[in-house]
Amino acid sequence: MESGCHPVFAGNEWQQDYIKKSIGGIETIHLDGYQVRYATHPSMLLPALLKQMPALIQKVKDEHQWLKKIVLERHIDGILSDNRYGLHHAQIPSVLITHQLQIKTGLGRLSDSLLQKLHYRFINRFSSCWVVDEPSGINLSGDLAHPASLPNCTTYIGLLSQFEPQASFFQKHLLVLLSGPEPQRSILSERLWKEVLQIQQPIVFVEGSSSAPTPFQIPEHITYRKLLTYSELLPVLNEASLVICRSGYSTLMDLVALKKPAIVIPTPGQTEQLYLAKHLHRTGVFFHVSQNDINLKKQLATARDFSFLQPDFKDSFQRHRAVLSHWISTIN
Repeated sequence: MESGCHPVFAGNEWQQDYIKKSIGGIETIHLDGYQVRYATHPSMLLPALLKQMPALIQKVKDEHQWLKKIVLERHIDGILSDNRYGLHHAQIPSVLITHQLQIKTGLGRLSDSLLQKLHYRFINRFSSCWVVDEPSGINLSGDLAHPASLPNCTTYIGLLSQFEPQASFFQKHLLVLLSGPEPQRSILSERLWKEVLQIQQPIVFVEGSSSAPTPFQIPEHITYRKLLTYSELLPVLNEASLVICRSGYSTLMDLVALKKPAIVIPTPGQTEQLYLAKHLHRTGVFFHVSQNDINLKKQLATARDFSFLQPDFKDSFQRHRAVLSHWISTIN
């Protein structure tokens, strides 16, 4: 928008609503998500995903046909796809944005290698692949974005965050920030709600779902919210002394941008989140806790002695601007 382009955002109902509230004057259009359901028990993750695979492949084919229609109707000149594998076009510059080139299956190197080959077949249908991390040296994603071989036309664009680093802030509360797919989001919410009831300090509890039932009784020391827009979330994050959240990559980048310490709880069965949580715990950036091992009083005490290193990413959060500006110049 700053470059004079007219972006059209495609997403489902709640995504469109969030974008409209966070970014004024942006046009939106409906596009359903992949609607992947994760198993309640981690051991059932792979069977659950395999069962959904035919439907997911069909969804990718459907969104590709949808895109060809939208390109004609809206006179689209370029496409930026956030991990949507059907949104490539033969005649129009199309970019896949991802941080995960090497998928961690949890089943060993052979499975990882076979899945990576399939993954690259999808990625190479795009004219470019933008990887959200630093190309070398200090980075956030470890092995996920730094495999031995890269897809065609790969460019590292640094880190991305909706937030700008803040010069000063007050530390007022403990922040519980929930997100992610069901049923695990609800399972974690119920678990953490029971835990925070036993902690007598100011707490902000963000449910991460507009449809979740509101707790029957909310103690005075807890501020409860369903969902927060960008402008609402920024001060809540700034004033947090510690964040408790999932180890999703977008969340981790926001925490690094604001230099926030966090206890991260990977979604059970999501091998990417598990890898990131363990990797960043080993490097001293975030404190990792398994969902089955949550004991908040104990872990808050242990976290007081954790390093919570703050990597110096320097201009990493600005790197994407030059890449995006060059790409826009090639399509105009």
